[in-house]
Amino acid sequence: MEIVALVLLIVFICWFCYKWQNKKSAGGELFNNEYRIILQDKVFFYEKLSDIDKVIFENRMQQFLSQVKITGVHTTVEPLDMVFVAASAIIPIFAFSNWEYNNLNEVLLYPESFNEEFDMEGQQDKYVLGMVGTGAMQNIMILSQPSLREGFINKTNKNNTGIHEFVHLIDKTDGEVDGIAENLLDQQYLSPWINLMYKNIKEISAGKSDINPYGATSKAEFFAVVSEYFFKQPQLLQSRHPELYGLLEQIFGNKKRMLTKAFLD
Repeated sequence: MEIVALVLLIVFICWFCYKWQNKKSAGGELFNNEYRIILQDKVFFYEKLSDIDKVIFENRMQQFLSQVKITGVHTTVEPLDMVFVAASAIIPIFAFSNWEYNNLNEVLLYPESFNEEFDMEGQQDKYVLGMVGTGAMQNIMILSQPSLREGFINKTNKNNTGIHEFVHLIDKTDGEVDGIAENLLDQQYLSPWINLMYKNIKEISAGKSDINPYGATSKAEFFAVVSEYFFKQPQLLQSRHPELYGLLEQIFGNKKRMLTKAFLD
């Protein structure tokens, strides 16, 4: 009887997700097959999901796209960009079914890098690839379009600008962007995480780590950089930094937190 009940539950989930998938979003746009093809071809995280989780991932992307505006500044927003922005948002919080980005209204895509004043003009100090806005730019994220795309198209490196910036937003939800995701990490893991963070920053600064040197500039940047690594090259991170990998699993939700895994365990 338990097996029959489980099968019926899974069938119901699939039916519900299918019906939800085919509803129009608040923006009036269906999650079309073009998006799905891009996901399957370019988004490693999505490729590895079960069929049920893929549908859930698509639905959460569509919900995000119905709530957050994506605007091109001197550039055209293409379907590829819509998928990459939404995937960047959902990947870090996929294990948390009720998570929404209440601190984000719009994502601006720039055709190139920019400076800390959000300016693309001139040739100096245009090193910024992504930024979470503050002050007048509160609730706005800015991303370099080429860098956003590179993060998914290049599957061999450890970098993903979109995920990096959304991790900053996640970090910000506890009131401070400090590299300590208190809303996601159980109390017992806070001290080990802080200690490991300082240890790794020291190793990066000494040139004894394969983690992006930008991660040594601050605790917030360390968290965002190693999160990119975690989602882009999980097996490599687990091999080279097993303790760090284990704590990031705790932060972003281990397998037991996954929706379909919860039904099957």
